[in-house]
Amino acid sequence: MNHIQFNKFCASLPHATYVVQWGGSHVWKVAGKVFAINTQVNNSPAFTFKTSELSFEMLKDQQGLRPAPYLASRGLKWIQNYADNGLNDEELKAYVRQSYKMVFQSLPNRKQSELNDKS
Repeated sequence: MNHIQFNKFCASLPHATYVVQWGGSHVWKVAGKVFAINTQVNNSPAFTFKTSELSFEMLKDQQGLRPAPYLASRGLKWIQNYADNGLNDEELKAYVRQSYKMVFQSLPNRKQSELNDKS
């Protein structure tokens, strides 16, 4: 997946917003909370997403994947897909959807209802 495809996918998720921050990273949020980051590592696309504890344990040592720099070092369960031999496009999309869902569900019920009413 390239940067354009990743951004297009993230933009298709309900209520997703986009901002460039942290030195040029493409950051995707729902209600101001980050669910995905699109950046570069060694001139290649790198995609970062939040995971469950189980997914983090399964993914952290796979080729092309690693605990996300900065985020994981602070105890957060985020994975970075930084190489071509990481997740395929469909797997990456599934994990980004899961990340989105986890972040959305962590919002206060009132905010979730407010966003759902706008749909």
